[in-house]
Amino acid sequence: MFTEFSSGYYLGRLYVEPFEGDRAAIRRDQHEQINEQLYATGEGVERLDSPLVMKVGNRHVAVSGDDGVPEGTLALPEEFLDDADIKNPPKLTEVLLAKAECADQLLRYQSELPSAGT
Repeated sequence: MFTEFSSGYYLGRLYVEPFEGDRAAIRRDQHEQINEQLYATGEGVERLDSPLVMKVGNRHVAVSGDDGVPEGTLALPEEFLDDADIKNPPKLTEVLLAKAECADQLLRYQSELPSAGT
């Protein structure tokens, strides 16, 4: 789903669609799989529910897992769609997924990541 892009990001393509929730979300099993493959260190017991950090358009968002989201889809709250430059959703969109180190920094330095600009 995601491939190496740069020192800080992986690149993937997901359908982006509106979501009635208050946070960005992808399907729960995909969220756990991405956490395990790309964020886990392989040392000891690790959480697989940590937020993923994705950049869509000009916005970084913390992404959680949700059973109601279709496979291969990033569900964004309505107010995020304009910043992500998504017109007429659902739309297949290139999405950047922050690597673990970069995600940790973004989460640490942003008090409310979903409302952050870049």
